Amino acid sequence: MDGRLPDPELFRQGGFWLAAKLLPGDIRGDERQVRRLRRFAGAEDPRADAVVAMIGRLPKGEGRKLFEYALERGIEQVEDPPEALAAFFHDVEATPYWVDRERLDRGARAITRTGLLGLFPLGDMSLMGGYLASRATKALVGTGEIEYNASRRLVETATWWIDVTTPGKLRHGERGYASALRVRLVHAHVRAAMNGRADWDYAKWDRPVNQVQTTGTLLLFSLVFVFGTQLLGVRYTERERGDILHLWRYVGWLMGVDEELLPANEDDAWRMLWLLASTEFIPDEDSKRLAKALLDAHAQIGHGRGAVGKVLSHVSVRVHSSISRMVLGKTNADFLELPNDPVAQSAVLVAAAVNFAAETVRPLIPGATALQERIGRAGRRAYLRRLGGIFAPDRSYAQHMRAA
Repeated sequence: MDGRLPDPELFRQGGFWLAAKLLPGDIRGDERQVRRLRRFAGAEDPRADAVVAMIGRLPKGEGRKLFEYALERGIEQVEDPPEALAAFFHDVEATPYWVDRERLDRGARAITRTGLLGLFPLGDMSLMGGYLASRATKALVGTGEIEYNASRRLVETATWWIDVTTPGKLRHGERGYASALRVRLVHAHVRAAMNGRADWDYAKWDRPVNQVQTTGTLLLFSLVFVFGTQLLGVRYTERERGDILHLWRYVGWLMGVDEELLPANEDDAWRMLWLLASTEFIPDEDSKRLAKALLDAHAQIGHGRGAVGKVLSHVSVRVHSSISRMVLGKTNADFLELPNDPVAQSAVLVAAAVNFAAETVRPLIPGATALQERIGRAGRRAYLRRLGGIFAPDRSYAQHMRAA
């Protein structure tokens, strides 16, 4: 009667169906809201795109060197900077009024507390769920990097995520702050490359790496992460959930997402995710290709370990697929051709129940939350050391800019 649209597939089954039922209000949107959102599918990132165009005009290596110098020392320390570079850094160095540093640190600590468990929804819900957005996958397929170097990209995505969610690292000059801006520049390089292709279909795929798609990525790393860890048994206070979303609101702003699209709170985030599910989460054959590449990356855990390695690979793929199925629902999971293993799914549910029981007790024990944060921080550092030694992730992202 009020013009609200029916639920999209993502909210008809699985974890998101459950979430929609438990939320206090009706998050469904209407046609006018869909039309307003779709306007941003033609919007890119003029500030970052101008920097990439500047880099292209300058002698090889000079433009990137200027960018890195300004990133490290501030634009005021660059003598006679090019106009595009000055405009970019004057924007990002003018921190928005709504940024609360204490909330950023609290949100980062809440994320850090999840430790290595937090990496499961990152890959199995955020990345795998993102592959359902078929228009957004076209740029990933176009570069070839995400399919043919899936293991390395998975580790680099996790490294970037850890960088921006470590307490204190979103301050000017810190690693998380620099990582957010470097990935923003990678997106601009990819846009320039895709816009230069004769086969890019704007009518079907919209502008490459547009504002709608970057908003979707932001929600996958923020709201979907929070919801995913809750499904795995993690418990947050209402303030912690708000602080995590506040952190990602600032990360999204640093990465060039239009302020109109940045959710200010949890209700905003759910409404935006519903609109994105209605307009963007429509999988195709490329979605299947990318899902297969991600599962192959999970199978690499057993590579070179003989018979034991084969068992590890099998278990790894089944467990990760089960977590994806938990949140994406049967129809989407079947379309992505994710293995359907009832035994693995039962094991995931049992593990989630155990986590939930432990998380229920944690706030009642003095010092337990602080201890869990230290354990989570140590686990994340160990992860970076172990896999960093194998894949040597490039925190400058220069190779991805060259690939684009």
